[in-house]
Amino acid sequence: MKVIIIGGGIGGLCAAIALQQAGMEATVYEAAPELKPVGAGVGLAANAIQGLSRLGVADEVVARGKQLIALTIFDEKGKVISDMDTRPLSRKYGINNFVIHRADLHEVLQQHLQPSTLFLNKRCQHIEQQGEQVHVTFTDGTQATANLLVAADGINSVIRRQLLPQRLPRYAGYTCWRGIVENPGVQINDTISAETWAPQGRVGIAPLQGNTIYWYACINAPAQDPRMGQLTPVQLAEHFKDLPPAVPAILAATSPEKLIWGDIGDLKPLQQFVFGRVALLGDAAHATTPNMGQGACQAIEDAVVLGQCLQQAQDVSVALTDYQKRRVARTAKVIRLSRLLGEVSQWESPWLYRSRNALFRLAPRFMTQRQMEWLYQVDF
Repeated sequence: MKVIIIGGGIGGLCAAIALQQAGMEATVYEAAPELKPVGAGVGLAANAIQGLSRLGVADEVVARGKQLIALTIFDEKGKVISDMDTRPLSRKYGINNFVIHRADLHEVLQQHLQPSTLFLNKRCQHIEQQGEQVHVTFTDGTQATANLLVAADGINSVIRRQLLPQRLPRYAGYTCWRGIVENPGVQINDTISAETWAPQGRVGIAPLQGNTIYWYACINAPAQDPRMGQLTPVQLAEHFKDLPPAVPAILAATSPEKLIWGDIGDLKPLQQFVFGRVALLGDAAHATTPNMGQGACQAIEDAVVLGQCLQQAQDVSVALTDYQKRRVARTAKVIRLSRLLGEVSQWESPWLYRSRNALFRLAPRFMTQRQMEWLYQVDF
């Protein structure tokens, strides 16, 4: 069984590991000319760690990140809106509320690939199916053929655009900056993942290993607004100057060249991930806004489930049908809930955000935990 995987991100690498462990000849083709240690932080919930355990890489990943004990939301004055202790869920489902530098996660995954199965600077241009084979043409003119193609090439997937030209990413209404910075000497709770909801936007802060901090900031704005792309860390800090002092201090301390900016978008849920011998995976299939921290988690789940389906079924078509059945509804629910949470957290109207904060404060903690539990009840 020969498999081509387009995309060397988290989902693509996990898929390669899963399929190689199942005895298949899986090769990854990545468009980037080199794998640089770039990116910011990534959160992994218990479902992702369970998936990484299935792939045999969880211990190495956990050794390079940090497990936190709570998810806390504050208002613009630093008062708690919601405080969810994640330890009970961790005790029940395994390591949860875990953060790691994205580059560290990539490095661990890459090290578990079989030798000479990752090819860089290979951008997919076109695919063609003929019977039980898929032919890929790359922009450099080279070609590859396999029995199965896994499209793990992200929210702007070339392969999905060829298969479903009308299904384009949709803008969520807010743009986002991310960064990693050495703690500039401010006091933060280094055991929690914190998010501040303010009328002028939203800022999240999570401690990583050592003295480093991963942060992100979201502001309502028109799509692809050039003014947003030109903001510097100092200007972002000025925008959030009325929040508790640690927030603007962390933003301002970020190196401008390490600031990552981009609009937030997702895909309207698809009803189909499989097209003959082509399977969509990760953001190519179900890109979601990051508000539930489930983007990478669902890609990891995809990889584990796809590997299981192909290993357990003798017929490839049956395996792919099972993969689609197990993944479509679950990922659609994540997309819908994450988009709703993002809309609510970005409210600017004084009446709306005050009402929202009051309702969140009244919600019993056990209800919040119960609402999250379905995420951790994986089917593998």
